[in-house]
Amino acid sequence: MNIHTHAASSDDGLILKVGPSTKKIIFIICAALCLSPFISPTIALLLGFIIAQFTDHPYLALNHKGTSLLLQFSVVGLGFGMNVHSALQAGREGIIFTIFSIIGTLILGYFIGKWLKIGKKTSYLISSGTAICGGSAIAAISPVILAEEKEVSVALGCVFIFNALALFIFPFLGHYLNLSQTQFGLWCAIAIHDTSSVVGAASKFGEKALEVTTTVKLARALWIIPVAFLSTFLFKNPSKKISFPYFIILFVIAIVANTYLPVVAIWSPYLIAIAKAGLTLTLFLIGAGLSRKILLAVGFRPLLQGLLLWTTISVVALYAVIHLG
Repeated sequence: MNIHTHAASSDDGLILKVGPSTKKIIFIICAALCLSPFISPTIALLLGFIIAQFTDHPYLALNHKGTSLLLQFSVVGLGFGMNVHSALQAGREGIIFTIFSIIGTLILGYFIGKWLKIGKKTSYLISSGTAICGGSAIAAISPVILAEEKEVSVALGCVFIFNALALFIFPFLGHYLNLSQTQFGLWCAIAIHDTSSVVGAASKFGEKALEVTTTVKLARALWIIPVAFLSTFLFKNPSKKISFPYFIILFVIAIVANTYLPVVAIWSPYLIAIAKAGLTLTLFLIGAGLSRKILLAVGFRPLLQGLLLWTTISVVALYAVIHLG
């Protein structure tokens, strides 16, 4: 293999001097390892991040679409491990938290953005991604407000940085604070941006936490529709094109099938195992997309806005699930 013993510093970071074919081989081997039971979601994210810093992502142009499709597939698969009655209960428990946290985050994000003098569209995308469901919300809202590519990249980079941190921090704090499965699931669904990191963190905590957080987070994702509709008026876009997260319908169908069709319940353990492997691979791909160039492109002020929003919603949500739940 064409591997040299030195590395070169560049705008993309400390990239090892390896040939394109070697980069692909390394990447494919790491991705395959993430499909094994030996690699946890947290380790997969870290492994992808190391790839991004030292060997580059050989399929970077396909990364965003690949992670989006794989995440949707994995979330639908997780539905085969849930029950209609417990899912409805989790949804009812999370509805009040969801409404207040989304509205509060959008309002707070507006004022922080003005205070830090961040571009209106960049600030709005960061606030929407923090309030609803991370990259999915940004991807849905950015065409509605006619955001430029750099504005979208900054918002996505900001969200994914804090997603990566949450995957390490939240399970540790959950155990340290002795949160129940339900409390931790609600906290993750409210305070972690992207569905991939929400599910990844909850899966480390327990099955009940995973069920609660997935149900509440996907119910939260439906808020993309009214927020995107509101955005067309705030940013005066006459086209009003809004994309609906149709995979959530398949998720609901999976829950119903697992509850009422015995033949589906027999296959559920295998479908869940495949879904969890898909989720681990998704987090690897997300980590592999966080190159030094992307991290530097975020900039200090948008990063500070994202940090302030994330810290605020995390603390308030934690207090709410402990004292008001």
